Amino acid sequence: MGNEESSAAKNGEIETDVVMNVYDLTPLNQYTYWFGFGIFHSGIEVHGMEYGFGAHDFPASGVFEVDPRSCPGFIYRCSIPLGRTSMSQSEFRSFIERVASEYHGDTYHLITKNCNHFTDDLSFRLTGKKIPGWVNRLARTGAVCSCLLPESLQTTTVKHLPEYHECMEDGMESSSADSPREHTESEDTDQDKLLLQSPRPGCGDVAFIREAE
Repeated sequence: MGNEESSAAKNGEIETDVVMNVYDLTPLNQYTYWFGFGIFHSGIEVHGMEYGFGAHDFPASGVFEVDPRSCPGFIYRCSIPLGRTSMSQSEFRSFIERVASEYHGDTYHLITKNCNHFTDDLSFRLTGKKIPGWVNRLARTGAVCSCLLPESLQTTTVKHLPEYHECMEDGMESSSADSPREHTESEDTDQDKLLLQSPRPGCGDVAFIREAE
């Protein structure tokens, strides 16, 4: 569940550590990293779980949670402390459900709205601090030189999702039979469209966060 540390704040509130976990999308990062260039995925760890943003084909939450430092399909690189938040676990749950309504899976874009943009936004809201610039350098470079990256990379994201699970407030999960709810009228939706690209056997489930109503 992660190495969560809490301490008493000066005002008497309990503060919880906010940590960014960084992953390599490719083993080539072992070489390109030292030249200041790499392709990374990142997530925010808080209250014992890690939260990230991934793509799917529906106008529904693309925010998901996994066990810390175990996002499937990627190679864990490092953890970076970002600061602390005074949000309680229940307050954070309400907060992340509100954020989920801003990050739908069908809006994911490698250059303009990727997992690292999400992490940066979440970090700033929780701690007032931005993430290190090198984590999302590829997107910034691509924004300047739009011809640099092929279109096929524009939706590269989390590489494994055995089933579209939506995590309920009480910790229970609803399966793809109920998701993404009323946003699609067809009851015969192909479940394969709910899978993120390049599944890798043996990885754990990724549970999407339920949007605030």
